[in-house]
Amino acid sequence: MPLTADPTMTTADHLDGAGPLRPAQSHPEIIVPGTARIHNRITRGRIAIVALLLVAGFLLIGGRLVQLGQVRLDDTIEGVTRDIIQASRPPIVDRNGIAIAVDIRVPSLYAEPRRIVDVANTAAQLRTVLPDLDEDWLRQRLSGDKGFVWLKRELTPALEDRVMALGLPGIDFIEESKRFYPAGSELAHVIGSVNVDNQGIAGMELAIDRDDLAVLQEVGLARGAELEPKVLSIDTRVQYVMRSELLAALARFRAIAAAGAIVDVKTGEVIAMVSLPDFDPNEPATALKPESFNRITNGTFELGSTFKTITIAAALDSGAVGIDDMIDAREGVRFGRFLLDHGRHEIMSVSDVFRYSDNIGTIRIMETMGKDKLRAFLGTAGFDQRSGIELPERAAPRVPESFSDVAAATASYGYGFAATPMHMLTAVAALMNKGKLVPPTLFRRSAAEAAQLARPIVSSRTSDEMMYLFRMNALLGSGRNMDAEAVGYRTGGKTGTAEKTINGRYSKTKNVTVFTSAFPMEDPRYAMLVMLDEAQAENARSTREAGWNVAVVSGQIIQRIAPMLGILPTTVAGIDDRLMRIGGVPAAGADVTVR
Repeated sequence: MPLTADPTMTTADHLDGAGPLRPAQSHPEIIVPGTARIHNRITRGRIAIVALLLVAGFLLIGGRLVQLGQVRLDDTIEGVTRDIIQASRPPIVDRNGIAIAVDIRVPSLYAEPRRIVDVANTAAQLRTVLPDLDEDWLRQRLSGDKGFVWLKRELTPALEDRVMALGLPGIDFIEESKRFYPAGSELAHVIGSVNVDNQGIAGMELAIDRDDLAVLQEVGLARGAELEPKVLSIDTRVQYVMRSELLAALARFRAIAAAGAIVDVKTGEVIAMVSLPDFDPNEPATALKPESFNRITNGTFELGSTFKTITIAAALDSGAVGIDDMIDAREGVRFGRFLLDHGRHEIMSVSDVFRYSDNIGTIRIMETMGKDKLRAFLGTAGFDQRSGIELPERAAPRVPESFSDVAAATASYGYGFAATPMHMLTAVAALMNKGKLVPPTLFRRSAAEAAQLARPIVSSRTSDEMMYLFRMNALLGSGRNMDAEAVGYRTGGKTGTAEKTINGRYSKTKNVTVFTSAFPMEDPRYAMLVMLDEAQAENARSTREAGWNVAVVSGQIIQRIAPMLGILPTTVAGIDDRLMRIGGVPAAGADVTVR
C-alpha cells in the first residue's frame, strides 16, 4: 500500500522517513455572518465624508474668490465699463489712404482699495516710481472700500514695469486705447479729438461716435477689434499747402485769424479745410482757447460782396435781367432818411456791376427781381438751415424770415444777415456745376452717389453765365491778383470785404475779407473760399480790401495744389475767347435796356 504522511508526525520524523516532504494543509478562514455588509457601510461613509470636505473646500475657495473679485463682476472702473475703456476706434485715413488718426495701446494704473492692506506703505512705494502723485491725494484714493479707482492714465511701458516690480497687492494695470494723430495740428478742426476715455468729443471723431461706433463699444464688439478704416475726402497734401499758405498770410497781412476750404463741385467732397488759430488734437486741452473754433462751419459772418454772386445768379435765373442788360446806377438808393450811396454812379452792364462790385447796381438788380424772390432763393441755395456737412460744429445761419426794403437792399450786397463760409462755398460750387447743388461731405463719395443727392438751384445757362462772370473778374476785375499768382491756370472768382460789427456798430478800421473762386474755368472742378479776419494793408501801395490779400493767397494756393489734383497748366488757345464772349458790353448801335 502506498506510503502516506502521518499528520501527527513532526518535521524531523518526515526528514527521517522514506516519503517526500509535503506542506502541511492550512486551516480554512472562519467568516462571521454580516461582516461584509459592515465593511461596505464603513467604506461608503468614508467616501461621503471626503466628498463633503471637498465640496466645503471648493465653496470656501469660491466664496473667497467672489469676495476678492466682487468688483470685477461689476466690470467697471469709476463708472466706465472695461469694454469702453479697452475699446478700439477705427483708424481714419485720408482719400489717399494716409493715416490721420490711429489707436495705440498704453497701460493705465488703477487700484482696488478693498484689497490694499497697508495704505501708507502702498502710497509711499508708488511715489518712489511716480513722485508727481500727491501723497495726500494718493492715500485718499487708496482708502475705503471702492472696487476700482484710477491712479494715473496712459503711462509708458517702462513705468509699468517699475510699478509691477514693487509687487503691491491691489495695484494693477489695464491696457487702454489711446488716440494718436500723426499730423498734429494740421487737421485739427476736421478730425477733432477724443477724451481720456478715448471717446470722441469734437470733429469727425465725435461724428463717428454718433454714427455707429458708440453702439459697438457699448456691446463690447470694439474691444481689441480691427475695425474698418473711415476714409475721409480730405487730401492731406492739399490740406498742408492750404494751412501753410494761411499761416504765411497771417504774418504777411497781420491778421488775427484765417480760414479756407476747397470742395469738389461735382461730388461735394471737401478736399481741404483749415481754420486758424487751431489746436493740437494730441493735447485736447489746447482746443479750449475761445479763438480756436472752426470758422468754416461754426462761425457766421456777413460775407460782403461775395454775396453779389448769389444775388446776380438769382436775378439772371429768374429772368428779371439779362447779362447784357444795362443798369442805371447813377444815383444812390434812398430809404427814408437812409441813403445807400456806394458805387460808380454810372450806367453799366450787369457784368460790369459784378466786375466793379457796385453796390448801387446790385440793389437795382435786386429791385428788378423783387425782394421776395431774393429771400426765396436764399432758401433754395441752402442758407435757411445748417450745413449738411457731417461735423457736429455747425452754426445756424442768421437770416430773417422776410426782408424789408432796406434789409433786402443791404442783403443784396452781403450785409444784414450772416451765414457760415461753408454755406457760401456750397452755393458757389453749385453755380460752377451746371447749377446743381451737392451737399458737402467729409467722407469719400462717388460721382454716382453725388448725382443721387444733387438738386438744381439754377439752370445750366445761368451756371454758364456765372462761370463767365467769374473768369471775367479774374482777368479784368478785383480777382486780377489771384490770376497773376496762379500762372498757367485759368481761374475765376469774386472778392468780398465786410466791415465788422464792434459793439453794435460797423467798424471803419476792422473788416473780414473773403474770396470765393473756382478752377480750372474751362471746366470747373474745384471751388475754394479763403478768409482773413482783420487783415492789414501790406504796404503803402495796397489796401485792406480782399483784392489785395485773400485774392493773392487764393492764387498762391491754386498754383501749388493744382498739380496735386491732376490739373495741368492749360496752353490751349481760344479758351478765354469762348469764356469771354460778348457780355455786358453791347455792340455799337445795338438797342439796350436800361434798368
